[in-house]
Amino acid sequence: MTHALADAATMIDRSVRLARRNVDTLFASVLMPLLMMALFVYVFGGAINTGTEYVNYVVPGILLLTTGYGAASTAMVVADDMNSGMIDRLRSLPIHSFAVLTGHVVASVARNTASTAIVVLASLAMGFRPHAGVLDWLATIGLLLLYVLALSWLAAGLGVIAKTVESASTLRFFMLFLPYLSSAFVRPESMPAWLRPISEHQPITPVIETVRSLPLGTPMGNNGWIALAWSCGLLLFSVTLATTLYRRRTAR
Repeated sequence: MTHALADAATMIDRSVRLARRNVDTLFASVLMPLLMMALFVYVFGGAINTGTEYVNYVVPGILLLTTGYGAASTAMVVADDMNSGMIDRLRSLPIHSFAVLTGHVVASVARNTASTAIVVLASLAMGFRPHAGVLDWLATIGLLLLYVLALSWLAAGLGVIAKTVESASTLRFFMLFLPYLSSAFVRPESMPAWLRPISEHQPITPVIETVRSLPLGTPMGNNGWIALAWSCGLLLFSVTLATTLYRRRTAR
């Protein structure tokens, strides 16, 4: 266990250093959500009726989009390692197999934490007015961390099977598209009858509704438990998938 933790710490340090040097990715992971929030608040917000101030409604969706975008970029980083010869060099060393993916995932969580904090500060400047207590904020942060951890492991698994960095970029599109079919930007009631069940029963909607309810103090219903169950289930599935795919590919 000591050697495994030491290996993981080494790979985490490497991945964090790589993330700090990749200025383009860091800049895009912050700039895109900020532009999206400004677009929806200042351009579309006046035309969308959600029964409340639109900035309060849309910020949780932007936060989920931010974490999804940051986590999805992990697929490209892992794909680069898998196809550039880095993994082949590591196979000649006595290093635990899970350490490589763990390094990328932890770096993704750290990167997402910073970008999410910036988006929250920007949303406050745009008029977002939460009135949650300390426990509500802790619950919100905990759920977001669990969600981005699950997405990061899923992205790592996609990066393992990607043949090129470009194909990994294509795979992450599907991860970024799902929030647009949720309650992130409009209420499901306003959607066509055939699309509404998809919006209401997909895994991202309860996470968004929970993140929306906790800071604003609105009724949560069963969304909190559903969001927790989805996030934990996705995390378990993603870790199992990523580690299995990694071991199979590196065994060849």
